[in-house]
Amino acid sequence: MKTLIWHEHDTYSEEQLATDLLRLPSWRREQALQYKFFAGRRDCCLSYLLLCQALQEQYGIQDKPSFVIGEHGKPSLREYPHVHFNLSHCSHAIACVVSSSPVGIDVESTDRRVSDSLIRHTMSPEEQALIRQEPLHFFRLWTQKEALVKLCGTGLQDNLHHLLSPENLLDINLHSTDYLQHGFVLSVAIRN
Repeated sequence: MKTLIWHEHDTYSEEQLATDLLRLPSWRREQALQYKFFAGRRDCCLSYLLLCQALQEQYGIQDKPSFVIGEHGKPSLREYPHVHFNLSHCSHAIACVVSSSPVGIDVESTDRRVSDSLIRHTMSPEEQALIRQEPLHFFRLWTQKEALVKLCGTGLQDNLHHLLSPENLLDINLHSTDYLQHGFVLSVAIRN
């Protein structure tokens, strides 16, 4: 498994984006240019380039792969069906993971305002108690749930309260890392 993170949002310019867009295959460039704002174009462009870097470092893949989109929106690599990947971005970071096993990743900015209703709707009573003790737990739990959903490729479910219950994690390794100096938390879920 290879995980790459990019968090240089403050220093990335329109000029750099123009140059990086030329490095993309035409289908991904068109996709990036459909975003109205700079941040969307940047994240679409750089997440793909980060994926290419991870594929090269982990598997020696040099070409620019294309995506096949699954039933619930999970992408896979058309040319390399044995390689699994996932992408995520937030206002402070872009993250990519590649693996020979199914994998999911999520990254979330820790300066995001979180309402009590969101906590009640997405977290179990035990998780809510952890969040009351330490608000940062929300971001760890949220990214774990997102990474798990992205691993499974089923899309968000109505009942997120019990998503992290032991019976849902039997063959899954779930890991979170705090990057507080950069303002985000990252979680990866991978099948054992």
